[in-house]
Amino acid sequence: MEPISKSKLKELAAFRQQKFCDLNNLFVAEGEKFASEILAMGIHIDTLCATSDWLDAHGAIWLDKGLCSSLHLVTDEQLQRLSSLRQPNKVWMLLERQACDIQSSKFKIQNSKITLALDRLQDPGNLGTIIRTADWFGIRRIVCSLDTVSRFNPKVVQSTMGSLFRVSVECRDLAEWLPACGMPVYGAVLDGDDLRGVAPATPAVILVGNESRGISPDLRPLLTNRITIPNLGGTCESLNAAVATAVILSHWCCR
Repeated sequence: MEPISKSKLKELAAFRQQKFCDLNNLFVAEGEKFASEILAMGIHIDTLCATSDWLDAHGAIWLDKGLCSSLHLVTDEQLQRLSSLRQPNKVWMLLERQACDIQSSKFKIQNSKITLALDRLQDPGNLGTIIRTADWFGIRRIVCSLDTVSRFNPKVVQSTMGSLFRVSVECRDLAEWLPACGMPVYGAVLDGDDLRGVAPATPAVILVGNESRGISPDLRPLLTNRITIPNLGGTCESLNAAVATAVILSHWCCR
């Protein structure tokens, strides 16, 4: 396999900028584990760049299955130019965004009566972890406010570890969507009912707010139920948004 050309490397390096990914309706995923997930699901890749040792072991499989339009050999130094990670891991991939929606649509039956709603989450690591957690509990739909960090942010993508392809994530105006969804809305707040005494209901929306400000003031009147994870230690001010989501979903899904 021929090494990547200087012009092609320069062209692909532009995708380190989120605006360039947005413009081309593409996103970047990186790493051997992610590549294995994508291969197992049979998802087509627009472009794949990898080091020689990885290509020697796996490149033929991708070519035989016709899952990659463009395959390039890169050095560790060239991979560093492409990657947004501090320590790039052998494989860099460019995918069409619609692949996530096509793949996630195959998983909507399980726990379809529970919808997770996210209001103004800004930390990409939190969103990625929440998507992965939803996948773990079989939650197949997440509705985000319009000002939540993009699911295609590189840090979000990496944090999902492939769950991005199994959970439908959409952006809506929550002030319009929540009243029209036809389900009770359980909001995670600091002064709600003790989660341990709340009987999980379905269908339902579980709403989690911003990392530092919680649920928006204009959305709070739309809550039909207010729930709180009890602060048993009494010393910590609040829980991380992703951790709080995991606790609530465990309560809802494991009974």
